Amino acid sequence: MSKQGTTHQYDVIIVGSGGAGLSLALSLANHLKIAVLAKSDLHDASTYYAQGGVAAVLDQADSIQQHIDDTMIAGVQLCELDAVAQTVNGGQASVDFLLQHGVSFTLDQNQQLHLTREGGHSQRRIIHAADATGKAISTTLVERARQQSNIHIFENFVAIDMITQHKLGHTDQTDRALGLYALDIDHDCVHTFLAPFTALACGGAMKAYLYTSNPDIATGDGIAMAYRAGCRVANMEFNQFHPTCLYHPQARSFLITEAMRGEGAYLRLPNGERFMLRFDERAELAPRDIVARAIDFEIKRLGIRHVWLDITHKSETFIKEHFPTLYARLLELGIDITQDMIPVVPAAHYTCGGVMVDEHSQTDLAGLYAIGETSYTGLHGSNRMASNSLLECFVYGMSAAEHIQQQFTADFQYPYIPAWDTSQVKDADEDVVILQNWDELRATMWNYVGIVRTNKRLERALHRIEMLKSEINEYYQDYHVSKNLIELRNLVLVSEMIVRCAMHRKESRGLHYTLDYPELSEQLYKTVLSPLDTQVQLQVVNPTLTTALSV
Repeated sequence: MSKQGTTHQYDVIIVGSGGAGLSLALSLANHLKIAVLAKSDLHDASTYYAQGGVAAVLDQADSIQQHIDDTMIAGVQLCELDAVAQTVNGGQASVDFLLQHGVSFTLDQNQQLHLTREGGHSQRRIIHAADATGKAISTTLVERARQQSNIHIFENFVAIDMITQHKLGHTDQTDRALGLYALDIDHDCVHTFLAPFTALACGGAMKAYLYTSNPDIATGDGIAMAYRAGCRVANMEFNQFHPTCLYHPQARSFLITEAMRGEGAYLRLPNGERFMLRFDERAELAPRDIVARAIDFEIKRLGIRHVWLDITHKSETFIKEHFPTLYARLLELGIDITQDMIPVVPAAHYTCGGVMVDEHSQTDLAGLYAIGETSYTGLHGSNRMASNSLLECFVYGMSAAEHIQQQFTADFQYPYIPAWDTSQVKDADEDVVILQNWDELRATMWNYVGIVRTNKRLERALHRIEMLKSEINEYYQDYHVSKNLIELRNLVLVSEMIVRCAMHRKESRGLHYTLDYPELSEQLYKTVLSPLDTQVQLQVVNPTLTTALSV
């Protein structure tokens, strides 16, 4: 039974403890009182699990223009050039910020930052900490945040919904964010958090899919909360899939590095056939989207649950030297990769769409910001380029901090804000309903709204999601909230957004591939969902200027 908790008042509330949220918190002035809410412990964020690095132009052989060009090509020209330029130009400042806070990156033999190269990049521009950059960044920023007396940390708190002027009935005034309600998971009570500025840095929504590389926190909370508060959302159809995620009940989010295919591993069907040769002359070394689509095609064609990744033709010494961590981890799960093939499936990896923001991360709602994977800045277009995502977190986190400080006044006045009302709800008698709907939603998204789409699959998905949404909202109205219920409510809404945006993209571009429209459209446009109008609006991307396009 969820009870009423305490009312807290802050200058800034930040929901999320990844790179985006903590870069904002640490960039704000020390005299501001800041609350950071995390659904689990502070480390449990997508940043912590990032293996790659931070893309930044640091080498003399590289240039800002080359990074911009690479990003536009990777995004299939759908990136918004102003956002790309802002992000790329913020590379040096982002690296300086991380170094100043003590992040230890890998150095070269001259004791300079070692730069590596990843897919889509024409130059070496990825700074990294071995193959665990996210862990190094997350650990350092969490430690710094804990040291700041003005940053108050609330772990195991899940945000429920925004508090706004219009939600309180003050429709005669300009709408703005006033704070939010959040469930204290440990004590089962709902607290009220008030602040003139709130930032949603909650990550993406890839837990909508049956197979995902994401941690359990990635349930689209920030996107759903912002939408319900009146903010527009864009390009939700672009969902990035990693080709090889381990298929194992004890390792739901374990990626098998692309380096294994780079070192000669083969993808095989149950009968041993190397099938990638039928799809691309580069076979296993084809780009991510091609490999993921090929695996998905074979899984659906044969009605199997996974394919196999095979490196057993290499020597035992070679395997152990090149993949010591992977060898040890899989051995714990009963897979000896020197002798056994690895069961793999593509996994939902990154949300390229999100809450629409400006160059300061400001949403449509005054006082509300969205940063990182929760946001749509225009940077990624129809496909995210490797290591641009962490860069985006820091660039926009620092920009939001500057904008908040410019607007801050110490005499902000709140209207009367009621505590969370539990008088009309009761304890749930069967939580199995939540689990059943959760499983059905994720299976529906995987089977019908996955790597390869069709009109018929999307129509089926929307029909089932609408039924699930109705059931879940009815359950939400009748029973006390729980973490699972809050997440499921958000996830079904975001899943509906993904489907509706996908249905309106009549082309195959980047991460959205449909058999009904296999060609690129001549028109560049983004799909925009507004809570004020259930219809998807198409807006032309020029790519620096956006204008309405009649549907």
